[in-house]
Amino acid sequence: MKATQALHDSGQSLWLDNITRDLLDSGTLKRYIDTMSITGLTSNPSIFEKAIGNGNFYDDAIAVKARAGKSGEELFTEIALEDLRRAADLLRPVFERSKYADGWVSMEVSPLLAYDAKGSIAAGMQIHQLADRVNLFVKIPGTPPGLQAIEELIFAGVPVNVTLLFSSAQYLAAADAYQRGLERRIEAGLDADIRSVASLFVSRWDVEVHDQVPANLRNQLGIAICGQTYRCHRQLRASRRWQHLARQGAHSQRLLWASTGSKDPFASETMYVEALAAPDTINTMPEKTLLAFAKHGVIDHMMVEDGLEAEAMLARFTAAGVDLDALALQLQKQGAQAFVASWQHLLQCIADKMATAARAAPAQQRQGQ
Repeated sequence: MKATQALHDSGQSLWLDNITRDLLDSGTLKRYIDTMSITGLTSNPSIFEKAIGNGNFYDDAIAVKARAGKSGEELFTEIALEDLRRAADLLRPVFERSKYADGWVSMEVSPLLAYDAKGSIAAGMQIHQLADRVNLFVKIPGTPPGLQAIEELIFAGVPVNVTLLFSSAQYLAAADAYQRGLERRIEAGLDADIRSVASLFVSRWDVEVHDQVPANLRNQLGIAICGQTYRCHRQLRASRRWQHLARQGAHSQRLLWASTGSKDPFASETMYVEALAAPDTINTMPEKTLLAFAKHGVIDHMMVEDGLEAEAMLARFTAAGVDLDALALQLQKQGAQAFVASWQHLLQCIADKMATAARAAPAQQRQGQ
């Protein structure tokens, strides 16, 4: 049995952390769905920056939309949603078969709105409407202003993927925002079945402390943070508050492991996948990690729910001088800044391709005469 199938059979969902037009046109995404147990897909500004900037798969679409008067964010949103609609349609059978737990794709609001609650709400509503797909999550960062947007969007019936979470405290804040939105829906007599996932970023912890801790602690922090958060997730699901929501038809906000590609060239490519196997969670993998895991991955244990080993490991990092709370906030800010940089590069790339298409247009017209 393939490692991907074994992981799927254990109860964890495998989502692909990538999308390109080539993945769709070549049939590669469909093959991953059919043969590697991929049941969902995520995207972010960095992914689209690479997809549009590296190659010419989007050049014709950009030229056509530019001639129609589109540019900048509006043009990008149209291109991104074209890809995500196609992916959502490929995953629609999974969505139906899983009773809406899987089969999702995700589209992020502009990273410039990470600390703008009103702007995030408006952008989230717009993306939800333009996407016109029931299995598309709007991605909202779990910053303090983002939490306000999450509550309002859930109340409005917009499915949300909470991104840029780095700690159990940040996860619990996002879960609280989700529950508040559901509670308001129930009070208003609305359907409580509005889905959400909470994305906890893993590898960036280990990158940040790699040169600050002893060698025997390297590549251990991200996994320990996940262990602590998984315990909080299980406790929350058993809470009286959540049980009341569940009786009203709500479904649990699923915990998603993000940034699960190893950044250490001396470590296993699949270490985060193998360490974070847990029922009713999601691992969204970069394509390189998915292929490596499918080839030689091994699942020989599942995460424990009590989090005791995780707490012991976190205590070792604290003893080594790592301020975990401060670092979680720092990583969230850095993550938001990195997405802003990718966003700006992405829009510049689109502008450059528009300019190239405009220069080529007169020559093409002369050739056609």
